[in-house]
Amino acid sequence: MSAVDAERIHKEAIVIDSTCPLMRRQDLIHWWIEGGTTAAAPTIGGFLGAGESLKQIGQWLRLIDTNPNYIHVKRAADIERAKAEGKFGIIFHFQGTTPIEDDLNLVNAYKELGVGMIQLSYNVKNRVGDGCEERTDAGLSRFGLQLIERMNQQKVIVDCSHTGYTTTMEAIAASNAPTVFSHAGAKAVHPSPRNIKDDQIKAVAATGGLVGTVGYPAFVSSDPHPTLDQFIDHIAYMSHLVGTDHVGISIDYFEGQVPVAEPGQAEKAYQHAIDTGIWSPAAYPPPPYHYPQGIDTPQGFPNLTRRLLERGFSEEDTKKIMGGNWLRVFREVWGS
Repeated sequence: MSAVDAERIHKEAIVIDSTCPLMRRQDLIHWWIEGGTTAAAPTIGGFLGAGESLKQIGQWLRLIDTNPNYIHVKRAADIERAKAEGKFGIIFHFQGTTPIEDDLNLVNAYKELGVGMIQLSYNVKNRVGDGCEERTDAGLSRFGLQLIERMNQQKVIVDCSHTGYTTTMEAIAASNAPTVFSHAGAKAVHPSPRNIKDDQIKAVAATGGLVGTVGYPAFVSSDPHPTLDQFIDHIAYMSHLVGTDHVGISIDYFEGQVPVAEPGQAEKAYQHAIDTGIWSPAAYPPPPYHYPQGIDTPQGFPNLTRRLLERGFSEEDTKKIMGGNWLRVFREVWGS
């Protein structure tokens, strides 16, 4: 595969990065656009209650309303329109259910405002179930089961990332729509507490869902600056396990990474996450955080397309992994 062919394929592909905490830095959205991204999902909420979450949604709605080059993605066709018109699609994603508080009707409200994907927990126990770093491994609560039902009714994607093993397996079984791990790696490739087991990958694929391959360095490998091939090793493993239809990308760029955060700033944020128990040293080593070489920032996405092709993925499968599979899941859950 020549460099010219790889460039053409990347330009033709719909590229979707489905978890982007760094995009809260709205001044960096151009990084995704420069990397040829069609649509991306900033983490617009998940850690705060309803009031503060609504304020964040309002800020994003205002940004989209005042920028003619942005499209608010609420269904699959919005992504296709963004690609056709050379615009950038923004997907609303919650990393956690704190904004729902104890009122399932808020799911309806958030859906109306465009929140199309909600993660069940973030590492620790909440009203829904256990996080993946919780001491226990309990399953879904009664409220959690009711939440899955309401999310299905409202066509909101059930996201099992950061969520405890039993909780994920019960959520996948309870859902009547495709479920996802928006951002995770394969535990068989690298045994981070945040990565997922083969049976989790198989279970989510059986629903028609997928795993968005994560690029946070400590989830990719034990190397402080993983190679692009080490990242692709997760894609290759999961593709072999369940097929290329069930693998996407979801790099999880965030504010604490190189070259965004100053060293002192990154260390302070890290210590706060450890002190509050949101992170554990077992899964999250101290900074600096160097994302895989070649995709250190989203501007490098063409390098990922090229290397997937070099690794033997077909043009069709590469386009699926870079975004086509996410588009299919969005269409199945949200509608065309």
